[in-house]
Amino acid sequence: MLAMGANGPEQVELGPKLKGRKVVIFGLPGAYTGVCTTAHVPSFIRTKDKFAAKGVDEIICVSVNDPFVMKAWADATGAAEAGLTFLGDADSSFTKAIGLNFTAPPAGLIDRSKRYALYAEDGVVKVLHLEESPGICEASGGESLLAAI
Repeated sequence: MLAMGANGPEQVELGPKLKGRKVVIFGLPGAYTGVCTTAHVPSFIRTKDKFAAKGVDEIICVSVNDPFVMKAWADATGAAEAGLTFLGDADSSFTKAIGLNFTAPPAGLIDRSKRYALYAEDGVVKVLHLEESPGICEASGGESLLAAI
């Protein structure tokens, strides 16, 4: 995974971010796309404080995009200001490794992430909400995941 650091793109290892912590990861098809921008990201901005009240240390958004786009999108949506972490899975390796990739050539989406949200404790997934379709944000929204933990 990649994030934008002070000097440009930086490699981020998920293992250390998850070790001994409670973390939410939500994945989505793409930065600046419709439902991702209008529903999914805002749902986690709205619920961030409630997740923190339940002991969640970090909320991470993952998308198959480069870190430059992810930083710009986090800034544009207000997610960066809200304290959410945006990571780019530029080559889709993480998304493929967890088996949540899909391809929709007519939309220009190749090896993108299905829409999901998960809650993990010390690197162990305790709750996983996966959408049937990438155009829907119901089970994977912040409020739904919050209610499940």
